[in-house]
Amino acid sequence: MCGIAGFYQFKHDVFKDYSHNLLVKKLQNMKYSLKHRGPNDDDMFLEGFCGLAHTRLSIRDIKGGHQPMTRRFNGHRATIVYNGELYNSKELKFKLSSYDVDIRTTGDTEIILYCYLVFGPKIFKELNGIFAFAIYDNNKLIIVRDHIGVKPLYYYTCDNQFVFASEIKGIFAYGIKPSLNNDSWCEIIGLGPAHTLGNGVFSSIKEVLPGHYLTITMDSDKKILYSDDCYWKLKSKIHSDDYATTVSHCNYLITDSIKRQMVSDIPICTFLSGGLDSSLVSSVVNRNLDGKKLNTYSFDFVGNDKNFKSNSFQVSRDRPYVDIMKDFLGSNHTYLECNNENQINCLFKAVDARDMPCMADVESSMLYFCKLVSEKCRVTLTGECADEIFGGYPWFHRSDMLNQCTFPWSYDMYARTYLFKDDFINHLNIEEYVQNAYETSVNECEYLPEENATETKRRKICWLNVRWFMMTLLTRMDRCSMYSGLEARVPFADYRILEYVFNIPWTFKCYNNQPKSLLVECGKDYLPNSILYRKKTPYPKTYDPLYEKILGEMVLDEYNSNASLRNIVDRTKLEKFINSPKDYGKPWYGQLMAGPQMLAYILQIGYWMRKYNL
Repeated sequence: MCGIAGFYQFKHDVFKDYSHNLLVKKLQNMKYSLKHRGPNDDDMFLEGFCGLAHTRLSIRDIKGGHQPMTRRFNGHRATIVYNGELYNSKELKFKLSSYDVDIRTTGDTEIILYCYLVFGPKIFKELNGIFAFAIYDNNKLIIVRDHIGVKPLYYYTCDNQFVFASEIKGIFAYGIKPSLNNDSWCEIIGLGPAHTLGNGVFSSIKEVLPGHYLTITMDSDKKILYSDDCYWKLKSKIHSDDYATTVSHCNYLITDSIKRQMVSDIPICTFLSGGLDSSLVSSVVNRNLDGKKLNTYSFDFVGNDKNFKSNSFQVSRDRPYVDIMKDFLGSNHTYLECNNENQINCLFKAVDARDMPCMADVESSMLYFCKLVSEKCRVTLTGECADEIFGGYPWFHRSDMLNQCTFPWSYDMYARTYLFKDDFINHLNIEEYVQNAYETSVNECEYLPEENATETKRRKICWLNVRWFMMTLLTRMDRCSMYSGLEARVPFADYRILEYVFNIPWTFKCYNNQPKSLLVECGKDYLPNSILYRKKTPYPKTYDPLYEKILGEMVLDEYNSNASLRNIVDRTKLEKFINSPKDYGKPWYGQLMAGPQMLAYILQIGYWMRKYNL
């Protein structure tokens, strides 16, 4: 996995020494800003009006995978910078074998570049993997993002400059100044930590949509032109397979995806929570290690053995189930724990990693855990995305959430806006913004006239999950892992799985009232019953009351020292909130983010405003 950045510009004359040196410096700054994503190698490419930068985390073809990489085919020359992993490189290499191409490496970068040179952009839809890449081709720049959007890619454009990077900080490193508008605040307060696809939150920053590629050129006046093309879209269709066939095909897709994602020239590990999703991934990996011992990692918080409080969202602790699975697998298991100090120390680092406020301690703790894992292993497989695709969350099952005419994981707008000044909130029209985002999104989904009203609601919820909630978690996983040079792979986020499961009726997804019944069936050959039928429980969080107390003190300190925060947050409301008891059973986002996480989110907003002078 890597970091990529670059530009295509006509603001500076590259044929003048001063301008050329300035562009080299900008490119260097962009590269250094993304060094955490690729600590093993880096380089740059500058030709004409285009610059490309690359930082490399070496996973495959350690010696031969240096980038930027340039190749020729039939006199046609192109250069690539690539971030990601390709899981069908063998098939694509075979496809190239009938053409006169000189493949010199064992990695996937060269495969993608030659595929483009031979077949053009039409090949993008055939790439199976997690990726974002840029290709400079005969005074034309093309930037591409994977089908689902596992790997990030942002851009900024104006009349004479187009700038892109894996992370927003790379665009700022070019020299673009951070700024906000009303929509930015609606994203942060009304939707955050989720964000509208394509919206980079900062004004003028955009995100390449999943399954899309941009082509950047210039007109006769040297003004930037770009087109946005979709090469893949999730589509609705009638599911015709019976239950047994459906289970069989799901089993094939899941195991095939996991085995494909084991490809690496260095050792791999897995995250193991003791839940169905991560346990299934770990078990399939374990069976395909050719006798090698699997390294597994679990996460928890110091004191949770005493402080844990069961609720409707988080029924049980992970530790007893982790114990079952690590013995079942015979894995070399490491129990990782995070204390209050580590979690709080990473709250601001999580903002640095994400470039904006994020999932509070749910993200800061993951950042901490990823750092510890990266010290032992640089590639891990996770169970992310299974709940979104197979229907594991409460809002798939609870009628009160299923029938919400807004995002079911953040339907209480009062809880999200309460701490802010009334005049600030009223000026933003947040509720209208959020409702428009919701309606725009559900209208993008294709509905089938053959489905009844309830099935249509399920399809809508699934669509919202993969376009919103899943993207939030994928972004969290990318930034938390890549901040420490750890490559986290997500086998359930294979577009083939999503294409198939999206259209499976709910009666199959919850067969005989068994949540995620398809995954349960697929896991019967791999898992003990205690894991198969464990009730869904999310990523852990701390239940230490001292953590909440420390957060309250920190938020007040931030408020007193930060004039920007004082302009938008109401002190009276804040003090009342700090001094009132928090209900862990009523999150303001998802399943985990309740009162303490709201305090942490405000703290992150304050730091964010200071860091970027907002």
